[in-house]
Amino acid sequence: MAFHLYELSSRLLGDTVGKMNDNLTSVVLAASVITLTLGYISKLLLKQSSDDGSDLKYPPYIPSSIPFLGHAIAFGKSPIEFLEQAYEKYGPVFSFTMVGSTFTYLLGSDAATLMFNSKNEDLNAEDVYSRLTTPVFGKGVAYDVPNPIFLEQKKMLKTGLNIAHFKEHVKIIEAETVEYFQRWGDSGEKNLFEALSELIILTASSCLHGKEIRSMLNERVAQLYADLDGGFSHAAWLLPGWLPLPSFRKRDRAHREIKNIFFKVIQKRRQSAEKEDDILQTLIDATYKDGRPLNDDEISGMLIGLLLAGQHTSSTTSAWLGFFLAKDKALQERCYAEQRAVCGEGMQPDFDQLKDLSLLERCLKETLRLRPPIMTMMRMARSPQTAAGYTIPVGHQVCVSPTVNHRLQDTWVERMEFSPDRYLNDNPAAGEKFAYVPFGAGRHRCIGENFAYVQIKTIWSTLLRMYHFDLVDGYFPTINYTTMIHTPHNPVIRYKRRKQ
Repeated sequence: MAFHLYELSSRLLGDTVGKMNDNLTSVVLAASVITLTLGYISKLLLKQSSDDGSDLKYPPYIPSSIPFLGHAIAFGKSPIEFLEQAYEKYGPVFSFTMVGSTFTYLLGSDAATLMFNSKNEDLNAEDVYSRLTTPVFGKGVAYDVPNPIFLEQKKMLKTGLNIAHFKEHVKIIEAETVEYFQRWGDSGEKNLFEALSELIILTASSCLHGKEIRSMLNERVAQLYADLDGGFSHAAWLLPGWLPLPSFRKRDRAHREIKNIFFKVIQKRRQSAEKEDDILQTLIDATYKDGRPLNDDEISGMLIGLLLAGQHTSSTTSAWLGFFLAKDKALQERCYAEQRAVCGEGMQPDFDQLKDLSLLERCLKETLRLRPPIMTMMRMARSPQTAAGYTIPVGHQVCVSPTVNHRLQDTWVERMEFSPDRYLNDNPAAGEKFAYVPFGAGRHRCIGENFAYVQIKTIWSTLLRMYHFDLVDGYFPTINYTTMIHTPHNPVIRYKRRKQ
């Protein structure tokens, strides 16, 4: 009911904006009146529905005295603390309201089983993510199409993410990393997250888009990517897409311009007699089950999605890995020594040697445990669902938090410690299927996981050959909860070139 009221408030506010588009203050006031009124109505209706005499057992509901907003402020300030406290008080399944919608969290491996084993027609992804992804990727791809079509598109992309390509990617990523970090010089203090965000775009474009698109990646195009990337925000998730926000206008303009760049490259590739061995060519040659080829708009949208969907996660994870290594200098030197032992004096690992950097891989795995880039995975309940003996009603946004699952005290020993060697031995989490889910699980598992491991391990094997890293005056970044991906706050790192 709250979900439908939120949709109604969006339509009402849209009519209001149409009549008052010259007065932003009036729009804001109108929005406040409409949403608070409907929020109050929704609270009354929810109270009535909870007293309907039904024998169904609903999840424990965390009460709030704030209409419509509910727990949005408390959750926004410290979401992990909020969820952990709720877990301790209410158990693995509980519900609460934010901005007119009801969220039901499934914490712990057993409860999370519902989401990861669910069918899309029961717990639906499009209902949650399409409002966020469609303006960025475009229509006709990802969550803008029926799930069977999306699964076909994912299969096409996965075809191009193969070992043969990964072997070439290692060389490309290493070359991009060396070239990019030449600008850092021999020593200093720099924003690591900013640098790695830029590098990830370059490496991903080189590996995933093809040489033509990579050659066009100048500062102007990089800014277009940044503006398009700005579409992944709390505002885009919570607010109607027609609102005249500056970030929305930048996003939409960037989408059009990047699509036009891609169209030209695709048309040139289609007309070429020679075929390249890359993902762009894979998509040009791909067909759906009914024999229909992808059109240029679909290919462009899938290329945008392939780049931006992984850019957030890889840049964030790469940065956190750097700070964990800078914090533990002995561990950092162990990773460097491992590379010397595996690769010899040349110390430029190929794909097979990269797989043998087991300590570096464990460090990456532990980074993904303590700082998974996606804090919450969500689905919309289209049919009543059951978890831990509770019935989850239609319309609830059903959520799993990798961050919380990765640090539950009844699952993980020394849960808050960065301990890569925990994976050398059996640990309690090994027996729990969904205790560790940084890339999702089951049919919902991220298709870019293997590429992410190749990309991040190649970048950091290269950086460890180039520099020693230290925290600046002992500062380890706090978590920035204001972004949808939990990035490091004030991510400045100290570095000094290694003597060869």
